[in-house]
Amino acid sequence: MHTPIFGRLTRLFIPTLLLLLVFWTGVHSYASFPAVLVAKKTLRVMTYNIHVGVGMDKKLDLQRIADVINKEHPDLVGVQEVDRGVKRTEGKDEIAELAAMTRMQYAFAHNLDYQGGQYGVAILSRTPIKNTIHRMFENRREAERRGMLLVEVEFGGKTLSFVTTHLDYQFADGRLFETHQLLGFLNEVKGPIVVVGDLNDEPTGTAYQLMRTKFDDAWSKSRANGDGLSYPADKPTKRIDHIFYRDKEGVKAKKAWVVETLASDHVPVVAELEFK
Repeated sequence: MHTPIFGRLTRLFIPTLLLLLVFWTGVHSYASFPAVLVAKKTLRVMTYNIHVGVGMDKKLDLQRIADVINKEHPDLVGVQEVDRGVKRTEGKDEIAELAAMTRMQYAFAHNLDYQGGQYGVAILSRTPIKNTIHRMFENRREAERRGMLLVEVEFGGKTLSFVTTHLDYQFADGRLFETHQLLGFLNEVKGPIVVVGDLNDEPTGTAYQLMRTKFDDAWSKSRANGDGLSYPADKPTKRIDHIFYRDKEGVKAKKAWVVETLASDHVPVVAELEFK
């Protein structure tokens, strides 16, 4: 039989021990232990063309990119223009370094061989990545190969597909051709899906308009303040970085915003999406 004093000590000690255990796992391991998945309903996503980590001052600084991400605390980030082992960026594995700096998991899609390394798009995720799919685009005009990366994560008790891409910057018909391929790949994806990326296309463009036949635009649907201009970072004049979602899965855009920063030649776009 416990004495009254022992019982009071037990009631104090066990909750404290559990709190310390949760704190220790959270601080010391962003990869060793899976994140505890809470049945949350609001998802914060970001799309960010990082210009291989080179800012408007022409300096390579991945910590600046990580600081921007950490300040906004997104659940998922679609990252474009990422180097791995490329000479121009000191052979860095950029997405692995960013994952460590942000304490997030990552997936990378290799679209192009360049200067002894790889160049492509990537995704950072605050929760475990269950599955990844990479698809390359055909493009008959632009020399740079492009593609899309899809990851599956658990969110709100469902499997969420999150996609990032980066389209042709030279030719409108090239962007349109790639967008047809992208929508073809995604046509069979079931359940909630979010697509982000640098489309190199403004809302008046044919690639953007084709995307809108299947997806809603978080910026316009949330009635965000401002024009959503994202490029160039020092004096933005173009809205080419976008966040799309399918509303038929009960998704609603609550708000969206751009983040003022010169860490890249683009500024990131962020949106909060609410799931039923």
